Amino acid sequence: MKKRVSRRWFPVFVYGTLRRGEANHGRLAGARYVCRAATAARYELLDLGAFPALTTGGRTAVVGEVYEVDQATLDRLDLLEGHPGFYRRVFLDLAGGLRVQGYVLPRTHPLAALRSVIASGDWKRR
Repeated sequence: MKKRVSRRWFPVFVYGTLRRGEANHGRLAGARYVCRAATAARYELLDLGAFPALTTGGRTAVVGEVYEVDQATLDRLDLLEGHPGFYRRVFLDLAGGLRVQGYVLPRTHPLAALRSVIASGDWKRR
């Protein structure tokens, strides 16, 4: 009798270099695209040069995409994002009430103080 392998999927919101057409999108190979999405209007998107950072406590709806990823991909994303030492993977509130995981830069991080805010909330329109 064959043992069944269960593959658990995790919804993740991406808003910067992991989006389609961006430099790190290939790291989502094997992930399932779900939809284009935006957060609830309670975040802020910062321009850190080569990449953005999402922080809490703002009034902006940040634009991105939702993907379903398996555990191995989630582990690779954690490594890329420096979780939990740099970004922290937390649950984010999307417009419409859905909660998914995403990566947030703590407002207390020194880079957050040097920020340039992306008023549109869209990394691709910076």
